[in-house]
Amino acid sequence: MRSISILIADDEKEIANLIAIHLTKEGYHVITAFDGQEAIEAIQTQSIDLVILDIMMPIMDGYEVTRHIRAQHNMPIIFLSAKTSDFDKVHGLVIGADDYMTKPFTPIELVARVNAQLRRFIKLNQPNTVPKSILEFGGLVISLEHRSVTLYGENIILTPKEFDILYLLASHPKKVYSVENIFQHVWGEAYLEGTNTVMVHIRTLRKKLKEDEKKTKLIKTVWGVGYAFNG
Repeated sequence: MRSISILIADDEKEIANLIAIHLTKEGYHVITAFDGQEAIEAIQTQSIDLVILDIMMPIMDGYEVTRHIRAQHNMPIIFLSAKTSDFDKVHGLVIGADDYMTKPFTPIELVARVNAQLRRFIKLNQPNTVPKSILEFGGLVISLEHRSVTLYGENIILTPKEFDILYLLASHPKKVYSVENIFQHVWGEAYLEGTNTVMVHIRTLRKKLKEDEKKTKLIKTVWGVGYAFNG
């Protein structure tokens, strides 16, 4: 069994090397890149299980790198950035990141978040633990085994968290899940009051499912309660 590989993409070499030291101690194989183009080349030529990504990098910034990754891959992405505004955090999550940490940071917390993301990702992608299951609703087909979604034959690219939310709701049509329920199921962590992460992911999910073009919404908002799948 190969070791888990983590890509660190940050133009601040001191920070990249510091992260690499801590992750190597955890037993991970670490690959470093110091600009966006190097990050893309590493992903194209090597098996990467998780990406730690800075936003402000030369040649290609972290947002653009994320778009390239999400076009073909669903491994977890953690943004590690000096950008601290809520807008930057929400934007990072919307385009495909699974987590967002701001600099300065503590290596212990970063390692803990890496471990949490990998535990969930690996568990959901192990063939012997994930049941073969396909959900179909009209033109929407959700495959848990392949973690893929098609809409009338068109492949819909979702982030890992978007897929997990969609599968959770679609597995129990009409059942209403509160924002807290969704966060606890998908992130596996205690929900913090005021966090809008779930709403951001639902909004992006609806856009990718082309709900603006439909009269019937696949994901229904139950005001004051939460969300339900309307398939």
